[in-house]
Amino acid sequence: MAGAPEPIDPDRMAETIDHVAVTRLQQAYADGVTRRDWPAVAALFLPDAVVTLDLVTRPPMEHVGPEALTSFVAAAIERFDFFEFVILNAHIELWPGDDRSAATARVFMCELRHDPAEGERSEAFGLYRDTYRKVDGTWRIAARRYRSMARFPAGEVFPLDT
Repeated sequence: MAGAPEPIDPDRMAETIDHVAVTRLQQAYADGVTRRDWPAVAALFLPDAVVTLDLVTRPPMEHVGPEALTSFVAAAIERFDFFEFVILNAHIELWPGDDRSAATARVFMCELRHDPAEGERSEAFGLYRDTYRKVDGTWRIAARRYRSMARFPAGEVFPLDT
């Protein structure tokens, strides 16, 4: 005969809720960029978020604030008549240093694209190293470091430093 149900550990429940919330934040970013809904994308970032982009083949760029980032991304992908942002894998670390309002993640991603002027499809692979903050109960992107990993069909591959 089964005994009484095991009591729910409040810390485990909080961890699960925060993990789901950060996952939803990552998915909302992918959805917003794919749909080119720049106000929705901007709302996912803290106002002072710093985003560093290392495309490897040119000097790194830094964008401060959601509007600077979304303006850059919008201009970078406007030439594509098909664009989809895909999260391939993500690993979330909650509460670094026991700070329950912080999280970090590695997000491996791919951009699937078609440029009608060239008549070709292309893919770009990269890694986001994100920092998230929970403000007033809502998780937002506080900082993001992007690094290109590969581009096809050019066949450019940029191994990561571990």
